[in-house]
Amino acid sequence: MKYGKWLVAGIGIAISAVFLWFAFRNLKPETVWLTIQQANVIWLLVGSVVYFAAVALITIRWSYLLNTIQRIAPRHLFPLVTIGYMGNNVYPFRSGEVLRILLLQRQYHVPMTKATTTVIVERVFDGLVMLTFIVVSLLFIDIASPEVRRVAMFAAPIFLIAMGVFFVLARHPKILRHLLGRLQHLLPARLYRLAERLGEDVIGGLEGLRTPADLAGTVFFSFASWMVEASVYWIVSFAFDLHVSYPAMLLTVGVVNLAGLIPASPGQIGVFEFFVSTVLIAVGVADSQAHVYALVVHVVIWLPVTLLGFLFLARQGMGWGAITRARDLEQQTAP
Repeated sequence: MKYGKWLVAGIGIAISAVFLWFAFRNLKPETVWLTIQQANVIWLLVGSVVYFAAVALITIRWSYLLNTIQRIAPRHLFPLVTIGYMGNNVYPFRSGEVLRILLLQRQYHVPMTKATTTVIVERVFDGLVMLTFIVVSLLFIDIASPEVRRVAMFAAPIFLIAMGVFFVLARHPKILRHLLGRLQHLLPARLYRLAERLGEDVIGGLEGLRTPADLAGTVFFSFASWMVEASVYWIVSFAFDLHVSYPAMLLTVGVVNLAGLIPASPGQIGVFEFFVSTVLIAVGVADSQAHVYALVVHVVIWLPVTLLGFLFLARQGMGWGAITRARDLEQQTAP
């Protein structure tokens, strides 16, 4: 890893450490451990199983976005999505996303730029779902938290603008072609041909948003997958008898995922615990319970999918080195 990347990774770890300190600075280790021991393990196991249902629904969504490029059954995409989760959970720079794109190209010959565009579209739809969760949940619960408002006010414009750009480009590909055409007189011929080819790949990757059936499937499974993930948060709350409503969990999921824009360590360590506990405290959960719950639910959604991702990666004939060298592999594999 180059010096610049180490610097960025170090900053992310430092930010995570700061948020982790804020989240747990007033808790005693013995209190945390006692609260964890009192949790109902059955609910934690149920939550872990249900989380894989959310991953399966996200896989189906990806298949809809890929349909106009190449039809691939969700059962074949599920290992790649799981590997992507694992890579993002253990290594910086979204290396998991790079790995699943590389594996998609290696196994199904999907051009990298087109596949990358579908992954970016996924993030835009995720942002739309998170904003919807926040707005809808605030209709049902009364909450006064400046941190929650700041996350929403910061992230909402970013995702709304990105969503608008993607829909416009998907609906009117001639706009992008026109913009690329204007570069013809500004770039050397070789660079212009490269930009033109990449632009066409991006347009191809956005084709799924122009097909009504694929667009409807993408929207439906975007909301369905995240609603199931919110159910995981809700199920884990039963293990601690928190008596928190489902709308409160929708708000929690919305806020913590929009907070993902904050640069942090892999898996959002620290940032996740801070914002989950902040929302729960704002809806009336005791401080100690909220912080311990945030720690445990993070393990529930992090550990099982990470272990399964490693298993799928090993079955691909790859190991830890594939994660650490994901960016180098991307450059070697790119046509």
